[in-house]
Amino acid sequence: MVGTSGYSYDDWVGPFYPSGLSKRTFLDYYARHFPAVEVNYTYYRMPNARTLAAMSQKTAPDFQFVIKANSAMTHERTADAAVFAEFAQGLSPLVAEGKLACVLAQFPYSFHPGPKSHVYMELFREQLPQLPIVIEFRNAKWFTAETFELLTELGFGYCCVDEPRLRNLMPPAAVATSEIGYVRFHGRNYEKWWHHDEAWERYDYLYSRQELEEWIEKIRQISDQTDQTYVFFNNHYQAQAVQNAQLFTEMLREAGL
Repeated sequence: MVGTSGYSYDDWVGPFYPSGLSKRTFLDYYARHFPAVEVNYTYYRMPNARTLAAMSQKTAPDFQFVIKANSAMTHERTADAAVFAEFAQGLSPLVAEGKLACVLAQFPYSFHPGPKSHVYMELFREQLPQLPIVIEFRNAKWFTAETFELLTELGFGYCCVDEPRLRNLMPPAAVATSEIGYVRFHGRNYEKWWHHDEAWERYDYLYSRQELEEWIEKIRQISDQTDQTYVFFNNHYQAQAVQNAQLFTEMLREAGL
């Protein structure tokens, strides 16, 4: 399944959403073009069951939602069981309807491997034992066989990434550690990755067909090892994610994937 990281962007009006379309109907429109979406607001505030139930009603029965883990769980790395319980409760409508693809836990660049980090990942799994979870690392120190063994042991999926080939960032490798395959395209904006005034500048990038072609066989490798593979484009500035998601969907179809 191919989609985008988020869907509610004002600068998508014109490039993707028709002018005059109410923001309340963005998801309805989006879901007519893509089968899945990453929901990112849950990183900033806890998911609300009523909100997610209302969002679900705007989509087809087979539409899939990826819910981003709250920052308290990935960046603050709380051990408070109540936080995890509140998060899980918020997802209950999607779980009940079979629309929860997985939880995406994106850890920051400052999160390094080591005994303390491994213990926290074990706690993460213990607190959300029934939920499908995919882990995204930002620091290349995690790119080791030991990491992949840990993820497999805990039943976590691995988030493959395409991002600038800068020192200490994760490499663009095809890896699967659970029944879920997962790939995020962040763009290759080398100049703005570390140095930018606005957060969106980091993701201001449009992939070429040639660049996306590099991932066709990688997606095939991941798909061969998993039950379902998700691909999301996070280069959201000016709906470039939409352009690339539509192009990549076509390319995958041409490749028989």
